[in-house]
Amino acid sequence: MSGIKEICFPDDSGKLYTMNTEALADPQIYARCYCEMSAMRQEKINRLHLENDRKLSLAAGILLDRGLQAYGLREGNVRIAFGEHGKPYLPDFSDIHFSLSHSHEMAMAVFAETEVGCDIEYQKQLNEKLARRFFCPSEYAWIFQTEDLKEQKKRFYRLWTLKESFLKATGMGLLLPLNSFCFAFEGEHLSSFSQQYDDAEYLLEEYSFSDYSAAVCWRAAPCKIACGNGAACVIRNPPAGRFPL
Repeated sequence: MSGIKEICFPDDSGKLYTMNTEALADPQIYARCYCEMSAMRQEKINRLHLENDRKLSLAAGILLDRGLQAYGLREGNVRIAFGEHGKPYLPDFSDIHFSLSHSHEMAMAVFAETEVGCDIEYQKQLNEKLARRFFCPSEYAWIFQTEDLKEQKKRFYRLWTLKESFLKATGMGLLLPLNSFCFAFEGEHLSSFSQQYDDAEYLLEEYSFSDYSAAVCWRAAPCKIACGNGAACVIRNPPAGRFPL
């Protein structure tokens, strides 16, 4: 499938895939990709009413398939189960961890050797009421430290994707309150991350592409050296053009 972009984590602990649903605008390409999906993915697509939502779900399936090929597997011949709070996993391959996300016209998949979560969001508009209600006070203050409206929106979606990626990595989803863990910034740079969910150390990466924000969070492997207490932060923003969408 053309149009899929991929990037390997610098330490080879994971790989990230994205694709734009414009690649599925051709009805023949859409039909061919749809037929290659598992019955479960096809059923999920069929339940969606909007064409764009069906394309996004199909794109997520395509990326899942591409990532599994690196392990000699295919989306159509693996068994997918769901955790207590809805997180998908591969019960027959406990060493393969993945996460899926999509928004607007972009889909994302990430694979790692430990528990992982990812989120991508199209930057529509800043939701001030949501930020005030669900973000930590220091996070809310950071958004509005600047008077630049575009920068405020960018900061809101940076925080949103970071939080979503951590929620997905833990498998708790929104059962874990968004203000129960906090990100701190020095200027534009993420400097620290505090959480009381567990004693594990987590690594974080952010990505910014045109009108999209994205983040990946994964549990640090035991051999990794991490900084701080309770969490580790490693932010690697790809230079412009390295990972174009």
